[in-house]
Amino acid sequence: MNQVDQPTSGTPKNSSTPSDKNRFDTLAISPELLGVIAEIGYLTMTEIQAKAIPLLLAGRDVIGQSKTGSGKTAAFGIPLLQKIRVQDRRVQALVMCPTRELCTQVAREIRNLGRRQQGLQVLVVCGGQPVAPQAFALEKGVHIVVGTPGRILDHIRRSSIQLSRLSTVVLDEADRMLDMGFQEDMETILAESPASRQTVFFSATFPDSIGEMSATYQKDPVSVTIENTDESKADIHQVLYEAATENKSVLLQGLLQQIAPKSTIVFSNFKAAVVELTAQLEKAGVSAGCIHGDLLQVDRDKIMARFRNQSIRVLVATDVAARGIDVADLDLVVNYDLPQKPETYVHRIGRTGRAGKKGLAISFATPKEAYRVNGIEVHTGTKFEREKFNVAAETKMQKTEKSKHAEALMATIHISGGRKHKMRPGDILGALTGEAGGLEASEIGKIEIHDMFSYVAVSSRLAKIACEALRNGRIKGRKFNVDLVR
Repeated sequence: MNQVDQPTSGTPKNSSTPSDKNRFDTLAISPELLGVIAEIGYLTMTEIQAKAIPLLLAGRDVIGQSKTGSGKTAAFGIPLLQKIRVQDRRVQALVMCPTRELCTQVAREIRNLGRRQQGLQVLVVCGGQPVAPQAFALEKGVHIVVGTPGRILDHIRRSSIQLSRLSTVVLDEADRMLDMGFQEDMETILAESPASRQTVFFSATFPDSIGEMSATYQKDPVSVTIENTDESKADIHQVLYEAATENKSVLLQGLLQQIAPKSTIVFSNFKAAVVELTAQLEKAGVSAGCIHGDLLQVDRDKIMARFRNQSIRVLVATDVAARGIDVADLDLVVNYDLPQKPETYVHRIGRTGRAGKKGLAISFATPKEAYRVNGIEVHTGTKFEREKFNVAAETKMQKTEKSKHAEALMATIHISGGRKHKMRPGDILGALTGEAGGLEASEIGKIEIHDMFSYVAVSSRLAKIACEALRNGRIKGRKFNVDLVR
């Protein structure tokens, strides 16, 4: 089960023989990039990659319709890396994303794809983090900046990001950035960028504002639309329970007991409800955590690391807080509150049932919400499977059965060394499985390397032993602070 910082949005591995037109080695890219693509295990291009990469390599502006999980990061990342002149340590590409989580994911995959380009510097610049360290890194020289529009514009105005060598601008999930109020920032950045730049838009939907931005800031763009990108077309079993508001918590706990999913996201429309529900779940012995708009960034990062590492098995979230979250192998999505818009429902449930796997989405609705249920069914073209809920039976069962979510499978360890300390996943893996650590590789989960720190997931029953081994030993010949993330 050892997972070492693998990309989440590249081409799925495929045992079939690659067709000539979809093979990566037919592209006009460097041997270094082709070598990395082969090492990662990508065999054939996804549809968005096959359509977009040749156009981007030819220097065309592209506006693409594609959603998370389709391989779009590699679709723009590979051409972007092909153009980078590593010897020139100035900003040559900007990638704008709506959330810090998505920025981190995109930067991680670009670094992974560019790992043979000696000296390549990719920097994440987002709000919620001090400006000064980012400005210092920019002064030392970076090639690619991945960030949220507000913080990128802040650095441009501070002159810490110079645009004279900028050749590519990518707007990833442009529609979500518009929904979050970033339009003015996005347009200012594009207006101040060199006119000769290549401009790339990726968006799940095409509101009029995106068409207007494309007409203003792109040059003769080519439209690339991927059919059947709607998440509702995935293999997702959609179930509806009618339940009064006061019974929802009991219903949720009963379903978690019966289904026992390894990973679940529960959506609520209100921050206060998210906090209250998480407290109820934890009191009932459910391994749970929450994210909402009032959470400090450092606490949000810890919660998300633990959820990705399966140290938390249930994540309770609001829609705004959950933007940009992309978790592999998500078993269950629960709409604790039905969303206001059917489009939001589709985006929520689209986080399960990916990469050819079956997904499960369960929704709760009060009797007064029949109109919302009907609106979702009309929008998705799919009828809910309706189930009955017996509050007395569920309450009795919960009193007699111990929750299968009482303990998480994994625990997350924080190490005070990261990319800036030349830390690699193999260094941490070696420290844990070597003579000093003595753990089996099967007891170690996902390893995430950040700039100044790292996270590693280990089996819960061995968490204390692993912490002591790392504290008493050395990683890359150095001592680091090691703590269990709670």
